Amino acid sequence: MAQKAGSYSDIYRKFKPHLLMVLAQVGYTFLYIITEACFNHGMNPHVHITYRHIVAGIVMFPFAYFLERKTRPKLTFALFLEIFVLSILGVSLTLNMYFASMRYTSTTFVAAVVNSIASLTFIIAVVLRLEVVNLRNPRGIAKVLGTIVSLVGVTIMTLYKGPDIKNLWHPLVYIQGKSSIHDENWLKGSILTVASCVTWSIRYIMQAFTLKRYPAPLSLTTWMSFVGAAQSAAFTVIVEHKPAAWTIGFNIDFWATVYAGVVCSGIIIFFQLWCTEEKGPVFVTMFNPLSTVMVAVLSYFVLGEKLYTGSILGGVIGIVGLYLLLWGKDRDQEAPIGREKQSYLANDQKMTLKAHKTLSAEREESQCEP
Repeated sequence: MAQKAGSYSDIYRKFKPHLLMVLAQVGYTFLYIITEACFNHGMNPHVHITYRHIVAGIVMFPFAYFLERKTRPKLTFALFLEIFVLSILGVSLTLNMYFASMRYTSTTFVAAVVNSIASLTFIIAVVLRLEVVNLRNPRGIAKVLGTIVSLVGVTIMTLYKGPDIKNLWHPLVYIQGKSSIHDENWLKGSILTVASCVTWSIRYIMQAFTLKRYPAPLSLTTWMSFVGAAQSAAFTVIVEHKPAAWTIGFNIDFWATVYAGVVCSGIIIFFQLWCTEEKGPVFVTMFNPLSTVMVAVLSYFVLGEKLYTGSILGGVIGIVGLYLLLWGKDRDQEAPIGREKQSYLANDQKMTLKAHKTLSAEREESQCEP
């Protein structure tokens, strides 16, 4: 019984990062839906981003303070500047572009384009020499080919909208204020979405470096929330001159802000930081297609949102490219493990042979003694 319990524990530890990333994508799926309802209700996206990160910082602060009190390194000025830049990439700049793009496109489109983050992260990692590409190896070819295919899918979604697929029945849930999307707005929203994915990819690379110098994911999440909220507030004051925009009632705006702050900007960001530390930045991005599928199903069958052939075609191509890249990355991660095992076995054989020689020499000496 104890052995069986131990095997379950080993399985849980092995697949814990996978489980956390699946839960993160489920959380993001509901974020897309509730945020779209919030924006169509009239809430300003920039105000929403500011409030949600204030909520996230308040919720995460006590956990960060008490749980990482002994392990949290000292925050230097240079490290604070690094967190400041990381907050721009991970909060204020990225999310303001990202959620603004939802006004001009659709939740299905935005969720699908997010799949390009893995390819963009890989390209940046290669440029910075964090990833090695060997075109003589099938793994290297798969990574390059997957990156190209994934970016082709994103290009199709961005430049080709295509005819819409009409719904077979009325939506089960009606989102108030949803209006038709014009082609010029679609292109504008597409550019904003792709730009946010680029900065998002840079953030994944940078946070991997930051975690090495500041190995306290709860504290880092808290700092990013408060600093990102301050940055977003400053930006919102510049672009939004109506004081009434900062007022929210006890309605969908309030619940969307609380959910986004607690779940998405707090818990999920902590999950991602932990998994980045354990598995690396590319692993974190490999689960994005899960939310793409769930968002498409909910949007079409439940909310009655139109699906466009360009989004479906580009999304399928992008997912194929993503998993080509991840197959190459997965094989690439197995290779060092295999080499480590071979090295361990070789060293073990050398040690065993050395022990046998020593034992033989001792026996010979004992036989020669009178």
